[in-house]
Amino acid sequence: MSQYDEGHTLAGWIGVAVATVGCSVLGAGICIHSAALIVAGLAVTVASVLVTWTLHLTGWGKPSGIRPRDQWGMRVRDLSALEGHPGCWGCRLAGRGSGRGRGRRTAESEAPVGQAAAPVGGAAGAAGEREPVAVGAER
Repeated sequence: MSQYDEGHTLAGWIGVAVATVGCSVLGAGICIHSAALIVAGLAVTVASVLVTWTLHLTGWGKPSGIRPRDQWGMRVRDLSALEGHPGCWGCRLAGRGSGRGRGRRTAESEAPVGQAAAPVGGAAGAAGEREPVAVGAER
């Protein structure tokens, strides 16, 4: 069995369902020469993109690639969506995962004012670097 489960997300399925309705309305408008139905179909199709993007950003879409088996289900939210998926243009458009630190939570940003944050992985390295910790990783 493949380790990839592309498209098995609520964001994907709901987005396709809304797009199908939009394309159906658009097609009906073309067949009966109705400008109102054509415009409505185009609007619903554009709305499908926005609905899918919103669901992806709220954690109901998942990044591409290999994931652990316990994250394959459609009802499992992706908690890494808050920081942005690497290489995801949808996350970059939302200002997440852009490589500039925007939209990312760090230990420094969550430390109380006037206090330095403690290193995540224990003592800091020789260069003062902190050890990265994956979301949901067991210690």
